[in-house]
Amino acid sequence: MNGSYEQYTDEELILRLREGEEQITDYIMEKYKNLVKSKAKSMYILGADREDLIQEGMIGLFKAVRDYDTGRDASFSTFADLCVSRQMYTAVQAAGRKKHAPLNTYISLYATLSEKEGGEDFEMINSVISREEKSPEELLIDRENLELLEKAIDRELSGFEKQVLDLYLTGMKYTQIAKVLGKDEKSTDNALQRIRNKIVKIL
Repeated sequence: MNGSYEQYTDEELILRLREGEEQITDYIMEKYKNLVKSKAKSMYILGADREDLIQEGMIGLFKAVRDYDTGRDASFSTFADLCVSRQMYTAVQAAGRKKHAPLNTYISLYATLSEKEGGEDFEMINSVISREEKSPEELLIDRENLELLEKAIDRELSGFEKQVLDLYLTGMKYTQIAKVLGKDEKSTDNALQRIRNKIVKIL
């Protein structure tokens, strides 16, 4: 990593890149590689291969470097985060939406959803599967319950609501989900409230 670049902001580096310092691309790609790995880890819950997600994330990061406009967009880090998330989620959708969680490994679908950020929390899904902690009988019951829950979710939620739920389960806030899906924050927040009400009825 080129230490001479560390004293400059990302935005300053992008301007220099536009002026012809092509090696800056490698510096920024290396700098944000951990962001991509972190995103891949959270998206893994959607059933995608982690290495494939990292590859897609690096493509998204490259697009961020290529397309960032210092006069139009927010900070580069925010723009990069959005581009990486979009690229990964598009790849997950293209590969075919899988179940919310692989049932043969430890997974927790414990999620807390706030009606508004900072508002009252509630448990949306609380189903923990662990081979180490549960007997075969308990695991079988949890497996059946989770499968029933997933079928009910597929039946009751709209396509948009399923997308919102998928991204919410990766740990995103509704404001981030709105950006990834290209929707306004209000409609995304409303979708989360509908999801809450539907899942409460299902449970």
